[in-house]
Amino acid sequence: MNAYITDIAAFLPNEPVNNQNIEKVLGMVNQTPSRTRAIILRNNKIRERHYAIEPDTGRITHTNAQLTAEAVRRLNPYAGFTPDQIECLACGTSSPDQIMPGHGLMVHGELASAPCEVASMSGICLSGISALKYAAMNVASGITGNAVATGSELASTFMRAELFDAVTPEKAAELEACPSISFDADFLRWMLSDGAGAAFVSATPSLDRPSLKIEWIEHLSFAGELETCMYSGAVKNDDGSVTGWRNLSGAAGAEAILVKQDVKLLNREIITTIVNRTLTRVIAKHNISPGQISWFLPHYSSDYFRQSLHDRMVEIGFSVPFERWFTNLPTKGNTGSASIYIMLEEIFHSDRLKRGDTILCMIPESGRFSVAYVLMTVV
Repeated sequence: MNAYITDIAAFLPNEPVNNQNIEKVLGMVNQTPSRTRAIILRNNKIRERHYAIEPDTGRITHTNAQLTAEAVRRLNPYAGFTPDQIECLACGTSSPDQIMPGHGLMVHGELASAPCEVASMSGICLSGISALKYAAMNVASGITGNAVATGSELASTFMRAELFDAVTPEKAAELEACPSISFDADFLRWMLSDGAGAAFVSATPSLDRPSLKIEWIEHLSFAGELETCMYSGAVKNDDGSVTGWRNLSGAAGAEAILVKQDVKLLNREIITTIVNRTLTRVIAKHNISPGQISWFLPHYSSDYFRQSLHDRMVEIGFSVPFERWFTNLPTKGNTGSASIYIMLEEIFHSDRLKRGDTILCMIPESGRFSVAYVLMTVV
C-alpha cells in the first residue's frame, strides 16, 4: 500500500492540569472534594492532562472543531504547505460539537480552506484510526494525491461537576476493593481529557526526512457477539439492549448525556477481545512475530490494563518487552480517538526512530468491542 505519513501534529489546549488542580477546572460535585479522585489517579497513573476550559472562569476555550483545525494547521509535511493544498480531509471523534453537520465539515469550516473531499467518522476511540484508514485508502488507490486524517476529543464537556451526583461513601469504599469500577460514569471524569492530532498522508515518502509507510490497518468489530459496553446518549437496559436519547424524557433523558461503561462486561471481555480475538487473527493473517516489532504503541485508557495486556500477549506467544512499549498517557492523558495520533506525534518527532524500525499500534474501543492494529515502517 503506497501511503506514507510524512508529518504528524498534535494540539493540546491550554496549560497542563496536574492531579491536584483537576477539580479547580472541572468543578467539585456539590462543592465537596472528591472521595475517589486519588484512588483512580493512583491506578490510571495519569499525572497531567489538558482541558479546553479556562480554569478561573470555567469558560470553554475551544470547540472540538477548533481543536482539530489547530492540529491540522500545525502540520508541516513540506515547505510552504497550507491547508488549501489538502485534497481529502477525514476526521474522527466521539465528541462532535453537534449532531449535524458532520464533524469533518465543521473542521473544514474552521480551516476556511479550499474545496476538498471531507469525511466524518463517528464512534469512540476507533473513529480516529478509521479516519486514517479512509485517508490511506484514498491516497493508495490514487483517488487523491494527499489526505489529512484527524482524531480529536472534547471530553471535558461531559465531565463538568453540574452533570454529576456526589459519590456515596459506600461506593467510594467499593472502589478501593475493585479499581475497575473507576470506568463507571461517576469516575470517568478523572480519566478523560481534551486534545487533537492530525496526520498528513502522501503517495510518496518525504525526500529529506523520515516517513512512516502504512503497511496495513486491520479493524475488527465484535458487535455481532457482544453487547454494548461504553455509551452516551442512551441508557442500557437489563437485557443488554440500549434505549437512545430520543426515546427518553425527563431525568432519564438528561442523564443519558453522560459517558458510561458496563464495568463487569468491560472487565470480562476487553483483554480477551484485544488479544485472543483480534491479535491472534492479525498474527495469522500477516505472519508477524514479536521480534519484528521495534515499537509497540498501545492505546490503553488506564495503566490499570498495562500488565494484564502484557501478560495475555505473552500467553499467546507474542511477547513484546516493556522497553519496546511507548505511551505518553501519564503526561498527555487519555484523549480517546486522538490518543494514537498524540503518541505517534511524540515518537515521530523524537530521536527514538531509525530507518527500518517497525511500529505496531493497538487501538481498542469498548463501545461494542472493536479493535484496530496498524503496522508502519520507518522509511
